[in-house]
Parts: sequence; structure tokens; C-alpha cells
Amino acid sequence: MRLFPAFGTVLAIAALCLSAQELNEGKGIPPRATAADYQAHALAGTVTVAAEFIGHAFLTPEGSTYTTDDYVAVETGLFGPSGARLKLSVDDFSLRMYAKKMTSLPSQPVLMVFRSLKDPAWEDSVAVEQKAKSTSVSTGGQAQTEKPAPVHMPLDLQRAMQLAVQKTALPEGNRALPQAGLLFFLYRGKVKNIHSIELVYAGPAGTATLTLQP
Repeated sequence: MRLFPAFGTVLAIAALCLSAQELNEGKGIPPRATAADYQAHALAGTVTVAAEFIGHAFLTPEGSTYTTDDYVAVETGLFGPSGARLKLSVDDFSLRMYAKKMTSLPSQPVLMVFRSLKDPAWEDSVAVEQKAKSTSVSTGGQAQTEKPAPVHMPLDLQRAMQLAVQKTALPEGNRALPQAGLLFFLYRGKVKNIHSIELVYAGPAGTATLTLQP
């Protein structure tokens, strides 16, 4: 797996929240019925690579929606003949994107996404609670609203969120097909600014390029 400058620090932080066993539980998500059920699909040898651009917000199989301002997700499925197996790695995928300019983005380990993960439902509930707790004080004849101190997500909730997202990532290693999961790419811009996207696969099965819709 490709290592990045801050990966060691992120892994250490993540390990405080997730056990070693949980960190290796990349179960992925259920594949769709067929490759044709994704935005795009293409052949790489005898394997069909399928994908759909998800963006900055993604849904877990349990029904929770999480967001990240720093990364975009692509749901990817790999299909093969009956009994087929394939060695999977996130390093086999890159995203060719044209926004302000054409760039090629390597797929990032899911642990890198943890730093920017957000739970909109939790943040909305905290915002409502803080609004209810806010008080008005009078200073110099003018009323000012005194806001409560910022609230940080409890560690147990962070752990649950990280584990849920970890389980959505595309599984790695020698796997029986079909397999599906999310790939993550570093992109801090707005999706509406993306003009074109291509997912590129270059792995043991061969090569394939899929044109996606932002």
C-alpha cells in the first residue's frame, strides 16, 4: 500500500480509536446486481470494473450519512466470471479530474479520510442544543447573545463513525468476485466545479478507464 507523508501520524491517531483487528476489517459494501447498475463500467481483461461518483457525502450500509470536505468518494464494483478471484489494491485506482486544470489523483487509504470526517446528523443535533442553551446578556444597554463553548464529538462516537467508514472501503487482497466498496481521493473543491472525471484502473486484471458524472 502506498504511504503518504502524514500517514504514520494518522494511523497512530486512528489506532487510539480502533483496534488493530477493526482497522483490517475492510469488508466493503454489497455489490449492485450487475455492473450495468453503476454510472459506468468497462472491461479489464475478463474483469468488469464498474463505478459511480459519490462526491463529498456518502451513505453507509447501516443508513448513516457522513461527509468530508477534503475527499470525494467513488463507489466501485468488480465483477468476473463464475469462481473468479482477483488481487485488489487501492493503489490500482486513480481519478483523472478536470476542474481548474487536469489532475491525476491517486486513491488514498481510508484512514487518511478520518481527520476530516463529519456526521451532519450529530452536528445538527448539537447546533439545536447549543441554540437552546444560548443566553442573552446586557452590556452597556445592548443585548448580546452569549454562545456556549464549542462541543467536540465524543471519542466513542468518533470511533463508531470511523469504523463504519472503514467498513465501506474497497476490500484489499486476494478476493472472490464480485467485490465492491468506496475509493477515496483528495479533492477539497466543490463538485459543481468539476468538468469531467475518469476513474482509471491499472491492476492485475489489465487496464480500464471509466467516464463518470460529477
